[in-house]
Amino acid sequence: MLVFLNGKFVPEEQAVVSVFDRSFLYGDGLFETIRIFNGRLFRWEQHMERLRQGADFLRIKPPFTQAQLFAFALKLITKNKIPDCLLRLTLSRGIGAPGYSPGNAKNPVLVMFLRPLPKMGQGRMRQWNLIASSFRLPSNDPLAHFKTCNKLPPVLARAEADAAGADEALLSNTDGFIVEGASSNLFWIKHGIICTPPLTAGILQGVTRALVFEIASQRGIPLREKNIRLKDLTQTEGIFLSLSSLGIVEAKSLDRKTLKRSPLTGQIARAYIKNLIDSSACNPGSEP
Repeated sequence: MLVFLNGKFVPEEQAVVSVFDRSFLYGDGLFETIRIFNGRLFRWEQHMERLRQGADFLRIKPPFTQAQLFAFALKLITKNKIPDCLLRLTLSRGIGAPGYSPGNAKNPVLVMFLRPLPKMGQGRMRQWNLIASSFRLPSNDPLAHFKTCNKLPPVLARAEADAAGADEALLSNTDGFIVEGASSNLFWIKHGIICTPPLTAGILQGVTRALVFEIASQRGIPLREKNIRLKDLTQTEGIFLSLSSLGIVEAKSLDRKTLKRSPLTGQIARAYIKNLIDSSACNPGSEP
């Protein structure tokens, strides 16, 4: 497997970053995970816009333009001969002087590599068992809108899910509302309305989450942003999650309690797949 490392394509065993890199020392960086389908970078522009906003917020200047990254990503896919996979992009502030101050870090590091997609049956929507995590996320946290390299609460929440034999953990915020999964955005259905927590709850501004908004609008399905507590979430008509790696995932249980299933979840999932297929019909060699 070849890895892109700051302008070079190198074998994975040679793709090394310094132990003094600030993303390793302090989580001082950003990442994006992008779905590749039929050689096409799905929702590339949206991922790059979130990366740009995050880099501006952290005051990290990427070493390459978006157009350059697009060309490098396509070359990485071609060289590895993997047209259906996930692309992980990491931007680090790079090496700097010891301590928290980023002032002397002048050479950011950008890495891209590919990894296989999770296996699942053709045309089937994945279903997950969920648990409620004991870990909390701060509400109104501006860092929550970006994929920073510091992800300890989701990591520990996912460890809880692993220990419980579950597929995903749902985290609450400091206001006591259930807000998102460790690696996913949360949706639920109540009275025929798709609901999801607002960004102010301290959640990631997910790219697939935004696509769900688009799908609902195109199909005339009502969608509302609102808060919800755990006890009320189990009383809804259905729960689903959105994430770049798998698209739409239906929740079948929460804390071992079987959940209701809504046909709206299937509608959103089918529309997501159609969007994915339609996007791949575009010329994969040209920027979206």
